[in-house]
Amino acid sequence: MKNSSKLFLCSILVLAAACAPTMMEVPPHEERRLDAVIAERNAIERIDANMSVVFEKKDSEMYGDAVLDMTRTGDLHLKVFTLGILGMDLSSKNGVVKSTPRLDKAKTAILTRGLRDCLFWWDLQDFTVQEEGDYLVMRSATRSVWLDKKTLLPGKQRIDFDDGKQLTVMYDTPARQSGIWYQARMRIEIPRYAVTLTVNEISFLKNM
Repeated sequence: MKNSSKLFLCSILVLAAACAPTMMEVPPHEERRLDAVIAERNAIERIDANMSVVFEKKDSEMYGDAVLDMTRTGDLHLKVFTLGILGMDLSSKNGVVKSTPRLDKAKTAILTRGLRDCLFWWDLQDFTVQEEGDYLVMRSATRSVWLDKKTLLPGKQRIDFDDGKQLTVMYDTPARQSGIWYQARMRIEIPRYAVTLTVNEISFLKNM
C-alpha cells in the first residue's frame, strides 16, 4: 500500500508539472519579423486561464483566484474566488455585461475591455510601428503597445477611451506554454483602481 501511495503521489506531481507554464528567460527573437509573430498569434481565438488576482483601491487590497475563458471578440466568463468562496461572477456576451455583485464603470472597464486587450495584445487594427529606444511601438487609434525589440513580448500597453480616460497595462515574467511565449504577470491600472494578475495555468486555443 505504501508503494502504491508513493507511486500515485509521484504521478500527480509529474502531471502538475506538465500542465504548469514554464517560466524562464525568453530567448531573443531578433531574427524574426514582427509581422510573422503577429500572424502566428492571429490563429489564437480563445484563451483559458487560472490566475492569482489582487484588486487594489486606494489603500485597500483584496486577494483571490480567478478562472477565465475569453474569446478574441471579447466574450468572456470570469469567476473570482476568495478563500474558496465565489466572490464575483462576470460575463460579457456581444457587449452585454452581467456581474454579481454589480460593478461600477471603472471596474467593468478593467475586467472587460482592459482584460481582453491585455491578453490579446497583438490584435490591433490599422496600426503603425515605430522605434523608441529598446522598444517597437505598435500604435492604432485607441491603443499603443510597447514590445521589447529582442523578445517581441509586450512590456507596456496604453488603451485610450472615448471619454479621455486611459488604461495602462504593465507586463513582466516571461513564460511559455505549448510553444507560445507570453507574460505571466500583468498589472492593469485605471484611475482609482488597479488589478494585478499572475498566471498559474493558461491555454491558447487556435483555429482548426
